[in-house]
Amino acid sequence: MAEVVHDFFPLMTVYKDGQIERLAGEVFVPPQSDPETGVQIKDVQIDPEINLSARLYLPKNVDPVQKIPLFVYFHGGGFVIESAFSPTYHKYLSLVAAEAKVAIVSVNYRLAPEYPLRIAYEDSWLALKWVTSHANGGGREPWLKDNADFNCVYLGGDSAGGNIAHHIAIRVGLEKLDGMKLEGIFLACPFFWGKDPVDGEEENLGSKDIFEKLWLFVNLNSSGLDDPLINPEKDPKLSSLGCDKVVVYVAGKDSLRFRGFYYKEVLEKSGWPGTVEVVEVKDEEHVFHLSATDAENAMP
Repeated sequence: MAEVVHDFFPLMTVYKDGQIERLAGEVFVPPQSDPETGVQIKDVQIDPEINLSARLYLPKNVDPVQKIPLFVYFHGGGFVIESAFSPTYHKYLSLVAAEAKVAIVSVNYRLAPEYPLRIAYEDSWLALKWVTSHANGGGREPWLKDNADFNCVYLGGDSAGGNIAHHIAIRVGLEKLDGMKLEGIFLACPFFWGKDPVDGEEENLGSKDIFEKLWLFVNLNSSGLDDPLINPEKDPKLSSLGCDKVVVYVAGKDSLRFRGFYYKEVLEKSGWPGTVEVVEVKDEEHVFHLSATDAENAMP
């Protein structure tokens, strides 16, 4: 039996011979329109050379004269598993598109360890630039050109995807994107941590060891848990967040929930002029909304 060098259950196992066994997120769902909601779905290539792609969602009965908000989503999975094409995100984002009446671009960024961080961030930024290229009638994707309101754009993601959405929003604030206004970001159980425990976190010191091990595995050049990429408190660019509103979902049984509350605290102290709200859903686990899509509190 091959020797295990990294056991990241329930995400992946890494063996001494270099073999990587992903334990979830490997199932692919074709981009078929959702019969339940009537949402149209298709896949697009953003940059074939680096295998950067996305899944698009368009709710039914869109009035081409009255354009609809655009939601750019980054999936979770610890930076190592899942995709924009898995059944988990296919079902969840179909329901979001239908209920919220938004067009959605779900980004399929490349995964670690084959593509260590910062590649996931760079892929996600390239994807947002591609999306924004359709503002003012540009670009080649008609679903975006004809239907999306680029003055009403939101970013979102869960877990590692929430971390990505946060950093992409900071980059929007620093670099700007012509033709696009980022209204807000939605972070569900975002993957943030830090070297020193915050209030309530003392009971989760075992989780710290797991998160630190995973973080250093996906980001080989990281300084550790006080790296600004995982600890927003240490980021001198935090106040540059390029939107006016942030909503953070935390789950009552999730060890990351304390970081969600702390994120609100440090963001408010940073000098950023917007508003941030934390919504806690009691008695739920990490990213519960993806598997409990019928629950009222699962929707953003």
